Amino acid sequence: MEIRIGILNAPRELSFETDESAADVNAKVAQAITAGSPLLALADNKGANYLIPVAGIAYVQVGAEETRRVGFVA
Repeated sequence: MEIRIGILNAPRELSFETDESAADVNAKVAQAITAGSPLLALADNKGANYLIPVAGIAYVQVGAEETRRVGFVA
């Protein structure tokens, strides 16, 4: 699933693919914001870790969990 995170005062967003479910990502983001944590930690499907300052998050967009289609659609 694709995750997009907008950072305040940054012209580009952080975008990556993860194997985590939408519910897990939503729970991590909500927990980091409500607990007053300084950093949000997420990992992509290639093993890279991202530490995002919670105070700088403008928005978080969690893509839908969908399988990719292969072939032609009639």
